[in-house]
Amino acid sequence: MKRVRLGCSGWNYDDWRGRFYPQREPRRRWLELYAVKFDTVEVNATFYRLPTRNATAGWASQTPDGFTVAVKASRYLTHVKRLTGAREGIKLFYDRLEPLIEAGRLGPLLWQLPENFHRDDERLSEWLAVLPDGLHTIEFRHPSWFVKPVLDALRSHNVALTVGDHPKRPFQSLEATASWRYVRFHYGARGRGGNYSATELEHWARRIAAWRRSHEVYAYFNNDWRGYAPANALTLKRHLSPTRG
Repeated sequence: MKRVRLGCSGWNYDDWRGRFYPQREPRRRWLELYAVKFDTVEVNATFYRLPTRNATAGWASQTPDGFTVAVKASRYLTHVKRLTGAREGIKLFYDRLEPLIEAGRLGPLLWQLPENFHRDDERLSEWLAVLPDGLHTIEFRHPSWFVKPVLDALRSHNVALTVGDHPKRPFQSLEATASWRYVRFHYGARGRGGNYSATELEHWARRIAAWRRSHEVYAYFNNDWRGYAPANALTLKRHLSPTRG
């Protein structure tokens, strides 16, 4: 059985106080407390602004050995440049991530494309050609990308197709394109207000249990409001635990 790394998309949310974190715990300790429950986190803040090396060094120092940080690529590269001329931008981005790399904490790099970015095979090919070593996953949000030539291109570079679970994107494919898988749980369809229902989490547990027979899995809950993400992640973690029951 392959490893499943399960966590949340971020850890620093005000409404997690009293729901996931003790009421009086200072914010500076939240990542340490988060890392007691989970062995991975997906950082979304890097999508909006480049992290400083001090910040990434802090993420490394506040987490234990074996902890993995997935990082979301800058929106400048995905939404402004739309994957063109990515080589220099990637170099700068990785320079800021170096403390994570040196600490052995860096996990997959997530590339999320905008909803109005239609299929462009030439841009995809150029981007794949300049990707550095490591794990990369791409989240398409327009249905035109979910075709065999695109998926085959991802396979040729061992880039994982992100499974972005959201009821507004029923065209999402579950097909594997790499030796590992990456899932983002954006919004539960059956729970209240985006919370995942017990039935949905049981369904996903069975699916991931089947996947892990051949693929390592990274999975993150992005429904951060009202503390849904950590609660859903802990429930799914219990379902996947070999000692459950």
